[in-house]
Amino acid sequence: MLFNSVIFIAGFLPVVLFGFIILAGTGRQRYAAIWLTLASLVFYGWWNPAYVPLLVGSMVANYLIGGYLMRRPSRLLLILGVAANVALLGYYKYTGFLFGSLDSLLGLGWSVGDIILPLAISFFTFQQVAYLVDAHDGEVSEHDFVNYCLFISFFPQLIAGPITHHGEMLKQFKDGSTFRPRIDNISLGITVFVLGLFKKVIIADPLGANASPIFAVAADGTVPALYDAWFGALTYTLQIYFDFSGYSDMAIGLGLMFGLRLPVNFNSPFKAHNVIDYWSRWHMTLTRFLTAYIYNPIVMRITRSRMAAGKPMPRRGKMSLGTFAVLVAYPTVLTMFISGVWHGAGWQFVVFGLLHGFYLVVAHGFRAYKARRGLPLDSNKLVHHCGAVLLTFLCVVVAMVFFRAESVTAAMAMLSGMVGLSEQTTKFDKSDFLTIALLLAFVWLMPNVQQWITRFQTALDARPEQSWLLRWFPVFSWSPTPVIGVAIGVLGFFALAVAFSVAPTEFLYFQF
Repeated sequence: MLFNSVIFIAGFLPVVLFGFIILAGTGRQRYAAIWLTLASLVFYGWWNPAYVPLLVGSMVANYLIGGYLMRRPSRLLLILGVAANVALLGYYKYTGFLFGSLDSLLGLGWSVGDIILPLAISFFTFQQVAYLVDAHDGEVSEHDFVNYCLFISFFPQLIAGPITHHGEMLKQFKDGSTFRPRIDNISLGITVFVLGLFKKVIIADPLGANASPIFAVAADGTVPALYDAWFGALTYTLQIYFDFSGYSDMAIGLGLMFGLRLPVNFNSPFKAHNVIDYWSRWHMTLTRFLTAYIYNPIVMRITRSRMAAGKPMPRRGKMSLGTFAVLVAYPTVLTMFISGVWHGAGWQFVVFGLLHGFYLVVAHGFRAYKARRGLPLDSNKLVHHCGAVLLTFLCVVVAMVFFRAESVTAAMAMLSGMVGLSEQTTKFDKSDFLTIALLLAFVWLMPNVQQWITRFQTALDARPEQSWLLRWFPVFSWSPTPVIGVAIGVLGFFALAVAFSVAPTEFLYFQF
């Protein structure tokens, strides 16, 4: 069931919200939690009922393992629990890729049948792995079965994130002041949901229709013309930006309707001035998970090993090349490799992860160099900042080519076209160029949703930096006024009209 479908907007959501208001509004919060859990299972089963037992079985098994780890921490059981989760994800997501790669490399004639990837398995696997690790480390205090199942299956974030953490969700389920219907939360939630729907159906979907034919040409082995290649790469980059941003807004808006704060997952990543900044803004909850449960443990283990061996520890501005390679480059590249593999089963995703790992190593290396020389880490000059943002954006566009392409070969065909190695020619289209220019101007200059409703940042659990536009014209920030209501109503009308008139398209992150 898609957020942008008629059955969800006009059927599922009103029924679930009405039931929640009746139960939670009369003080039956336990029943409201059960109601939302059952509704979430229906939401998940709408895609394929056969996979509901997989989700339920995974929740039950991890709940029991987590409870045991809370009472009797066992490193062996933790390893087995994490391995079981990873093995389940690996079977469904990577078996076909691994067998296909081995067959093409060794010619063994191995093959497997079609294995359908269950929706959301990448997301709920990470959530449950984090729960087990924290249960073992004594950082889990809440262990209620209904609340745990709702934490994993809550339908706004189930399919494509944000990747919620037990520490921020379970306490909300117990807090009677937040887990209840409120007219301000519902109105704010509808606003954010409508903005996300507008991004998806009015902006992202038409961009995808323009990008797909160009990537299809590259998939056939043809190098696109210079203009086509850049148009395809930029169009897809903007498509996934508005598609993922739209989904994140819709998920957060839905959560607010039920009085729950989902973590912000998207914070104007194309405004980033380096790739370090970019990953603190793009899929923020994924970055949070990778940092806390992969990168930091690797660095801690290496640091302890170096301390035990009596090796000197790095100090600010004084880090040798070898220390940088061991403590920064290696953990960064390995973490981004895992990130690339998590996003998809294909060598193009491996390249995507390693490429971003390289970007991050260069960025960290440049910062270390400036620290050694006593230079400011970030320039205050506008021209330098704009140049850094543009360079970061171009690096992201190159990586997005691998992210979108069907194979490494197809990605290289696109990149060959982007550097002018194609024999094809095409005419410059002013309307296409103007569309890209206007969208980039919107992305770079306009405030994001968190900034626009900064007066209500507590409800969003966000602390966004102030937008220059709203600093000069604060009257344009969101408030529950008739003018804002009419504006949102107009946007919602157009978005709903388009959403209801065409077959709904999946969000791009559904494939992960």
